[in-house]
Amino acid sequence: MANNNGKKGAKQQRAQSNRKAREEAAARAREEQLARERKQQTIIGAAVVAMVVALIALIVGIIVYQSHKKAEEAKITSSQTYATLQKVKTKPAKADDKGGFLISKNGIAKSVSGAPTVEIYMDPICPGCGSLHRQIDDDLQKMVNAGQINLVYHSASFLDGSSTDKYSTRASGAVAYIASHDNDKDHLMRFVANLYSEDFQPGEASDYKPTSNDQIKAQAIKAGVPKNVADKAFDGRYTAWLDAVDNYTMKRNDLLNTDGQLKGQMSTPTVTINGKLLSMNRLSELNLTQKTGLLKSIGLKPSDVGHAGVMPKIGEKGKPIDLG
Repeated sequence: MANNNGKKGAKQQRAQSNRKAREEAAARAREEQLARERKQQTIIGAAVVAMVVALIALIVGIIVYQSHKKAEEAKITSSQTYATLQKVKTKPAKADDKGGFLISKNGIAKSVSGAPTVEIYMDPICPGCGSLHRQIDDDLQKMVNAGQINLVYHSASFLDGSSTDKYSTRASGAVAYIASHDNDKDHLMRFVANLYSEDFQPGEASDYKPTSNDQIKAQAIKAGVPKNVADKAFDGRYTAWLDAVDNYTMKRNDLLNTDGQLKGQMSTPTVTINGKLLSMNRLSELNLTQKTGLLKSIGLKPSDVGHAGVMPKIGEKGKPIDLG
């Protein structure tokens, strides 16, 4: 009996010992697993921290780069951008040295003496430019043909980012090509008017719908531009020149708004008369339309528009008349 009890006790001790060993092994395994998980979490955490640090460094780098770029651009002077513009190899033959196309009763790049000069800075997709042109284009054409004004178009590509296919550059490039390859001034003026017609001018940003070269070309042909000229107006030959014109135009102090919310900035549309700004903000304050403001500024009655021999009061060198 004692012998059996001894065997039974020894067996229980072995079972307890085995169970304890298994428990210790399981505990070690759990501890090792926890250690591995802690190590893995540490590695992941370090990787996340590294990614965050890298991302922050990238963002800071971009901000610093952009700030530096803006600072460097701010240092560039008007005379420097003007010099760069003059060095562009491929430029429109009939453009002036500031990137404009002069039109008078005598033709393109030919002025008429005794008449004031009206210059319009415009972007083909600019809604404000469209509104302006729809008000004054008919009168501009009449005044040009009557010898009452010299008209200068400055077609820009500032708002390329407001389209998905560089509409401003393509349309302005077409204006530049047609101005230099079609001698009929009326074709050019009608083409510009067609670009801003209410049933053609595309919306900007989220309202923009892709507008093809063929659609722009159709407006040129509709204006009387020969098809063989319109066909070649979209080869992009003047893109570098347009960029240089934009850079120079934005640096010109004489084109900066002198009042309103855009004071100190250049915007489109901008109109100058004998080199002096026509303040769009002032027209708004006086409740004058752009058409009325333009005619008052040059001293020409609406009833005299288009009548040869009746000249604006300010002549070719006078200051625009104060609107009050």
